[in-house]
Amino acid sequence: MRWQLGRRSRNVEDRRGMGTPAGMRFPGRIRMPGGRGRGGGIARGGGIGGIGLLILLVLGWLLGIDPSFLLQDSSTGVPYEPAPSGARPPADDQRAAFVSVVLADTEDTWHALFEERGGSYHEPTLVLFSGAVESACGFAQAALGPFYCPGDQKLYIDLSFFDELHSRFGAPGDFAQAYVIAHEVGHHVQNLLGIARQVQAARAQSGEREANALSVLMELQADCYAGVWGYHADKSRDLLEEGDVEEGLNAAAAIGDDRLQRQSTGYVVPDAFTHGSSEQRVRWFRQGLSSGDPDSCDTFGADR
Repeated sequence: MRWQLGRRSRNVEDRRGMGTPAGMRFPGRIRMPGGRGRGGGIARGGGIGGIGLLILLVLGWLLGIDPSFLLQDSSTGVPYEPAPSGARPPADDQRAAFVSVVLADTEDTWHALFEERGGSYHEPTLVLFSGAVESACGFAQAALGPFYCPGDQKLYIDLSFFDELHSRFGAPGDFAQAYVIAHEVGHHVQNLLGIARQVQAARAQSGEREANALSVLMELQADCYAGVWGYHADKSRDLLEEGDVEEGLNAAAAIGDDRLQRQSTGYVVPDAFTHGSSEQRVRWFRQGLSSGDPDSCDTFGADR
């Protein structure tokens, strides 16, 4: 990617090294206190069970929306108190600079697309953390992977995930890393459009199988939105280089539910999918990359 001369976003908080609040323990669940945030309430019911529980640690590394989507509600009714804001990343931190440029480019893309449709795009904040982090969706460890929290409209990532993406999932390359950021921004777009709230409401009234299926459609649409960004990054700003698209498609395939289940347990249970198969993720990412049109990303209305 030709990112070095790109504009850097000002919407990056660096909380690395800030430490964990005194006495804080991190339970296995992520909770959204009070059950509600600006992006809609936490999904009740439809939690992961059976095979899903066996592969939860692996699925935690997947790209996804608010991790509470994958877990049952454990709300306590305790009011959420925002964590202290982080500093700006150091100018010489190349990884932080990279994600800042990618975030800025997604801002340019989605501002233009929203304005074309008579809307206004509200930029999310990207939070860099190490080890664990506090969000409006609860307290999360790095093992859960990158996530988006609709309650505070922030993306969260421990940059060591990029090492895992390369070594553990076999998906190296800067565009593979950019896909991670663009996917989470895709969830922010869903939140702004009200899609996230509708899906959460539907999952709350569904059984586990139906709730998982809705989660898959949500994730595949975010993959498609990531592709939409890639299209405009290439066509409008010539950001992509030869081999970048292949890196992104490889990353999408590497984190398909079927591949991760097979690696984790030796067999595949489609009803336990929460993000989609490798084929589905590649297909929808490619759909966005080829069309550049968010309207082509209607996974909920697709035939299959």
